[in-house]
Amino acid sequence: MANKKEWLTWSFYSKFIKQLQIDEVTGLAAQLSFYFLLSLFPLLIFLFTLLAYLPFTQADILNLVRSYTPDDSMAIIEDTLGDVMQTNGTLLSFGIIGTIWSASNGMNAIIKAFNHAYRVKENRPFYIARGMSIILTFAMIFVFIVALLLPVFGKQIGVFLFDEMGLFEEFLSIWNNLRWVISTIVLFIVFTMLYWLAPNKRLKCLTVLPGAIFTTFGWALVSLLFSYYVDNFGNYTATYGSLGGIIALMIWFYLSGLIIIIGGEINAFLSNKDPACG
Repeated sequence: MANKKEWLTWSFYSKFIKQLQIDEVTGLAAQLSFYFLLSLFPLLIFLFTLLAYLPFTQADILNLVRSYTPDDSMAIIEDTLGDVMQTNGTLLSFGIIGTIWSASNGMNAIIKAFNHAYRVKENRPFYIARGMSIILTFAMIFVFIVALLLPVFGKQIGVFLFDEMGLFEEFLSIWNNLRWVISTIVLFIVFTMLYWLAPNKRLKCLTVLPGAIFTTFGWALVSLLFSYYVDNFGNYTATYGSLGGIIALMIWFYLSGLIIIIGGEINAFLSNKDPACG
């Protein structure tokens, strides 16, 4: 791991930027955005098939996506999901395996990007590599569910604890803030798992924390800023017409993929500087 003096030198960051250029991170992010687009609707459809077993509605899921997504893109997502659910709703329960397989394509692309960053080849058996993609996809679904449960039902949970356990009234105000912190922690844990398990290299869990921290806060910040920019300043409809919403969605996916890959590159860069890592 780099020492404190290295962190303060320009050469340290210059080498890292050079690594990003060599690994063609922007190109990988563009590829990843395409797989994200292919995976988005199967993932949301799968979540919708679980609604009968979960304490929230389609509107709750879409509201969570809406908090990070530009309005034009959100309109396309809602319209497309409405058409798919109306047309194939009765068949969704029979297509869960295919849906998860399709949704895991994005995660599979992330694994390939991380292997590239660590300079390792994917020599794991196909069923293990693909199984890893599916497991990590389920982890992301779990994040969606937790992210929905805490903001949507966090207040009700706090009231229940207040009534059943006799907690002080101040606990409710503390809980209303704490539930957002818990959502961030869960997201951080999943990104840590992603950076730890995805690459075809044995890593120590602590060595992937820098990238997980960067991605957790970087993705949330970039998503919120981009959504604010598109909603208030960026008029993609004026330039691309009816495709404006799709263009905005692809740019959001591109930025998300860029943040995730850079997080992996941070871990690989620090790991390569310290032979004891991994």
